[in-house]
Amino acid sequence: MQIPLDSLREVERERGISFETLLEAIEKALASAYLRMAGADETRGARAVIDREDGTVTVYAQEVEIDPDTEEIEILKEWEDTPADFGRIAAQTAKQVILQRLREAERDITFGEYSGREGDIVTGIVQQQDNRYTILDLGKAEALMPPQEQIPHERYEHGARLKAYIVEVRKSARGPQIIVSRTHPNLIRRLFELEVPEILDGVVEIKAVAREPGHRTKIAVVSNDRNVDPVGACVGSKGSRVRMVMNELRGEKIDIIKWIDNIEDFVANALSPAKVTEVRIQDDGQTALVIVPDYQLSLAIGKEGQNARLSARLTGLRVDIKSETQVREEAQRAAAAAEADQEAPAAEAGGDEQPAEESAAAVAGATEVAETEKGGATTGD
Repeated sequence: MQIPLDSLREVERERGISFETLLEAIEKALASAYLRMAGADETRGARAVIDREDGTVTVYAQEVEIDPDTEEIEILKEWEDTPADFGRIAAQTAKQVILQRLREAERDITFGEYSGREGDIVTGIVQQQDNRYTILDLGKAEALMPPQEQIPHERYEHGARLKAYIVEVRKSARGPQIIVSRTHPNLIRRLFELEVPEILDGVVEIKAVAREPGHRTKIAVVSNDRNVDPVGACVGSKGSRVRMVMNELRGEKIDIIKWIDNIEDFVANALSPAKVTEVRIQDDGQTALVIVPDYQLSLAIGKEGQNARLSARLTGLRVDIKSETQVREEAQRAAAAAEADQEAPAAEAGGDEQPAEESAAAVAGATEVAETEKGGATTGD
């Protein structure tokens, strides 16, 4: 029996599986097929060798002994016992094992290719969607997108092309499992890297991302070159660059904020598009009191508090937004309370003096009455 080595060379070129790996898989398959044909028990073993020059197969039968303690196999005797014809069953068995080894080798290659791409972005075609997963065809592999990694209310139609962020790559019995996400904040970073060359080159840097998937995203950017405007670079000519990212995210709004080291100014920028009058960082260092004009209060807070939430995530601070009128009224109430607190001790001091005067007068009167009574009694005697 001979193995067509030219075919194995072709498989190596087409599938990227090494020639030696294929030969070793076939040798193990042939040894297994021989043992099945011979009805061998645990005292028998076999070894198949394929000539690397002409593909000739030689089978060596073995008499083995298994150590009961270590379970190590010791070969006691070995002799050539190549069957004249393996037969149909042997050929089918060898073929099945070979195909299995080929699939395993391909899975290992696929796993090795994608395991180093965690945190990268991929483009896939929607193949299937159910309650558990949306499956994306990546070409050589399939990616799974769980419900928690899907944008709420976003529909994935069969055959649609999507970009997704690789969250995790893990091995499984069915091959590598590639978990992708459409909600991860880093998806925004990767999409902007694709559209903005300055970010890919390191001239512009995305410092922070705050996102509510499907609704709104805020990113803070800074330039490492004073001649490059980071916000303008991300927006692009007539908004072309940011529009491409928004289209990929199916209309999700994106606010691009300039990163500033001064925390007060950065908080004010983060609340864009609202205009901010003043920002005060509280004593705890974790809270920012933001004062805005009365007509800007609802814009600063945003629909259902969205703008305030995203600003807090972007800056890492608790953002407390108040209008100028609210701050002024609170200041007036505080001043009135302070004034009342100052008047209270004076009133208490005045109240203490009056009882003292009354007590002294009472003592004097009592003394006078006592003396009068004493005098009257003496006179009466």
